Amino acid sequence: MNSNLFVTKRNGQKEPIDLDKIHKVIDWAAEGLESVSVSQVELKSHIQFYDGIKTEDIHETIIKAAADLISEEAPDYQYLAARLAIFHLRKKAYGKYEPPALHEHVLKLVEAGKYDKHLIEDYSAEDFTAMDSFIDHERDKTFSYAAVKQLEGKYLVQNRVNGEIYESAQFLYVLVAASLFAKYPKQTRLDYVKGFYDAISTFKISLPTPIMAGVRTPTRQFSSCVLIETGDSLDSINASTSAIVKYVSQRAGIGINAGRIRALGSSIRNGEAFHTGCIPFYKHFQTAVKSCSQGGVRGGAATLFYPLWHLEVESLLVLKNNRGVEENRVRHLDYGVQFNKLMYQRLIKGDYITLFSPSDVPGLYDAFFEDQEKFEQLYVKYEADASIRKKRIKAIELFTLFAQERASTGRIYLQNVDHCNTHSPFDPTVAPVRQSNLCLEIALPTKPLEDVNDPNGEIALCTLSAFNLGKIESLDELEGLADLAVRALDSLLDYQDYPVPAAHAATMGRRTLGIGVINYAYYLAKNGVYYSNGSANNLTHRTFEAIQYYLLKASNQLAIEQGACPKFNETRLAQGILPIDTYKKEIDKVTNEPLHLDWEGLRESIKQHGVRNSTVSALMPSETSSQISNATNGIEPPRGLISIKASKDGVLKQVVPEYERLKDNYELLWNIPSNDGYLELVGIMQKFVDQTISANTNYDPSKFENGKVPVKQILKDILLAYKLGVKTMYYHNTRDGADDSMGDMEDDGCAGGACKI
Repeated sequence: MNSNLFVTKRNGQKEPIDLDKIHKVIDWAAEGLESVSVSQVELKSHIQFYDGIKTEDIHETIIKAAADLISEEAPDYQYLAARLAIFHLRKKAYGKYEPPALHEHVLKLVEAGKYDKHLIEDYSAEDFTAMDSFIDHERDKTFSYAAVKQLEGKYLVQNRVNGEIYESAQFLYVLVAASLFAKYPKQTRLDYVKGFYDAISTFKISLPTPIMAGVRTPTRQFSSCVLIETGDSLDSINASTSAIVKYVSQRAGIGINAGRIRALGSSIRNGEAFHTGCIPFYKHFQTAVKSCSQGGVRGGAATLFYPLWHLEVESLLVLKNNRGVEENRVRHLDYGVQFNKLMYQRLIKGDYITLFSPSDVPGLYDAFFEDQEKFEQLYVKYEADASIRKKRIKAIELFTLFAQERASTGRIYLQNVDHCNTHSPFDPTVAPVRQSNLCLEIALPTKPLEDVNDPNGEIALCTLSAFNLGKIESLDELEGLADLAVRALDSLLDYQDYPVPAAHAATMGRRTLGIGVINYAYYLAKNGVYYSNGSANNLTHRTFEAIQYYLLKASNQLAIEQGACPKFNETRLAQGILPIDTYKKEIDKVTNEPLHLDWEGLRESIKQHGVRNSTVSALMPSETSSQISNATNGIEPPRGLISIKASKDGVLKQVVPEYERLKDNYELLWNIPSNDGYLELVGIMQKFVDQTISANTNYDPSKFENGKVPVKQILKDILLAYKLGVKTMYYHNTRDGADDSMGDMEDDGCAGGACKI
């Protein structure tokens, strides 16, 4: 090597190139890893040295070389690349590899306006020294490369304009814990900070993007999901639009219920004018959703809900369709179509569905959610009333149109509104569930706003988190983890700000949480059971029983300490009715696993003391946070043993957990013969989960005659899901024929919206 060549260090100084230094760093990163070769990384790097080359550029080239070597034969390169990336990241943040003392670091970042000043108001220097004693920076070495890139791209506090990074991962974790438990009594709070820090930094509990990116900063809105219902008046539509803009700018994913809006041609002001119908208002909502970029963390996204029996439904079902013109399409929203038992009965009987404008049929829209018998009586009555504007369409034609649009876009979703209300913690006579959210896992009461400050409106927020099933050795562990998760998220409800009064009032009244799972596919592989053949059914029953039981128990304990949520009286729980009382009994044919925990004791304690949180569970997509934990995504089977994830940082390879030991145990998505086994598992989970589940259906056209998925098959799966008590259906995935040997390019879950965790 020409000794006249110099490198430019990060501080601008120059020094002669030292190849031995580069070799030592790669050697350090390779320590303890199997199937990696330092010389391979050096060879692959083939750095073109020139005088004045930046050490940063050398480091980035080596990281990329290591990441390119990740393969099924050599999965450990994901850790080698990650360690090199952590080294690089810490050098950028601190100017050296060793992090500074926590107190010094916090003081510096509070002064710079990057951290919230409450940290130094609520905690003393001694407290920070105590936290420093249990921070384990070595845990950074457990990240995969995909995780480090996600941390760097989305979660670490940084200047998004010039790319400066100010912290590393363990400071992120400990300061999230410190922020959430800041108001706990001084004698116990550091125990909770340590407990929660350990749970999140060892990946036992997974946190969503808004919490990871925002808690500890001056930003104070962390709810992943926001549900906004609009009424049929201009004032209500404008108030809803204003609320959408405020929450999109705060990184939230939006659910919009627009089912009340009257149909095209309806009378306005006693016949003075004709109504323009739904589409212009949907366009108005679309503009609001796309108005903010969410601080570079993600783009705004929303799902809009309407009933299958709406008079305009044939036009609304094709709004995402690529055919047609801009005037009759609203392509940048996703849609949730709402069904109930009567709609399915009409399909099964070969009967007709009658379409109405909600404005023409008093009481029908509300009964659709609140009372299924009343809905059917009114529906039949209005069908027979010749004076009411309506349209009849064969149920099979309408369902076929829905199925075709769901298949062609992948993003026309389904909500069974009867299941969302009959198997719910809420009493539908006083707090009906009329919509879901962006990712179809939240089921909470909403009320339309009449203006932005309407005290009677209700915007529902849900704050999310998840247990990493792959990290749990015994279901008993869930008791302590549930306690930590419920306490942390419940504290967050008081810690955050509320841009709209209706959201504050609803959240303080109901205190809703949604705690789910990640790494389910690994959990099945580890236990030697499969999605498709029923072998996972009993294990899934035991697991989700424990999850729901311990979450409810934790919320009940919190109610004993701090009081039940003010609107506890609007829940079925107040009547002593639990999820085990209202599930669809069809599930008993799928699994005969008995209940193992003391539900009767819990029932009595809840009746006596209440719960702090009206809801505690929801199963969400988790595309990003599962990468942070090096886990499989939510409850989904992996597409390949190595998934290739597209992100704004380029292509990232992620290897399934314990690849070498368990590779034959993983059931890959496109090897699963049908949706039946998966839907049965979702039904078992739904028995216990009090909100709902982001459940997908998957189709490989090559398995069907002429390479086409029959509509009949799609409808069969939709009917099976209904029969099993499934509340919502999310993506319809179609295999596109690409090479799956290393997985598919996957989008960033949740259509770029914030409810993914």
